[in-house]
Amino acid sequence: MTTRHRFLRAATAVMTIKFGVVGLAHAQGTPRQPDVEHGAVIAAQGAAAGAPACAQCHAFNGSSDGSGAFPRLAGQSTYYLTQQLRDFTSGVRANAIMSPIAKGLSPDDAADVAAYYAGVNAPFLPLASAAPALIQRGQQLAKVGSVAKNVQACDNCHGPGGVGIPPAIPYLAGQYAQYIAFELKMWQHGYRRNSPETMFLIATKLDDQDIAALAAYYQQVRVSAKTAASK
Repeated sequence: MTTRHRFLRAATAVMTIKFGVVGLAHAQGTPRQPDVEHGAVIAAQGAAAGAPACAQCHAFNGSSDGSGAFPRLAGQSTYYLTQQLRDFTSGVRANAIMSPIAKGLSPDDAADVAAYYAGVNAPFLPLASAAPALIQRGQQLAKVGSVAKNVQACDNCHGPGGVGIPPAIPYLAGQYAQYIAFELKMWQHGYRRNSPETMFLIATKLDDQDIAALAAYYQQVRVSAKTAASK
């Protein structure tokens, strides 16, 4: 091997190492921080990739429309909201409306709009109250659980009064009863599979009256979800 060949070989090795180190440093660099202002634009106008404006269903302030068909998003943690969008995209969580919308968001779009909704606060819309006996039954299940059904208290994971335990556990306090009941049914029937070791097992042990009671109880609880999400 000539001196020139040895030099070229050594230079190639040095450049390979250099660019490898640069690439590794980039990969291990500071994670991208969500762009809340961009998230607000997506919420109001939709995303360039085709997702419609989130505000059409969830309202710009995250209160949704009060029908219960769409959940409150205001104050839910960035991590939780981002993860749900990922699950809709992957199919782990199936929904005829949200699955195609989530696929119309880039990973950065999802993180940005999640951060936007995590940072807003919204009033609770006036809703009809359920029967006191139903709410009382729901409170019992939420705070104590059911020994007979081997169901633990919901508050064990979702926090006292359903305030949530960020970043991974969502708040239930003030969430719409119709939405809570619908999601428990989704777990029961296997359309939501992003908590198979916990929520699926719990949901399958609840009957329709249990679900209605829990949903009614949590809907009328008033705790500052935004405060909880910031902890």
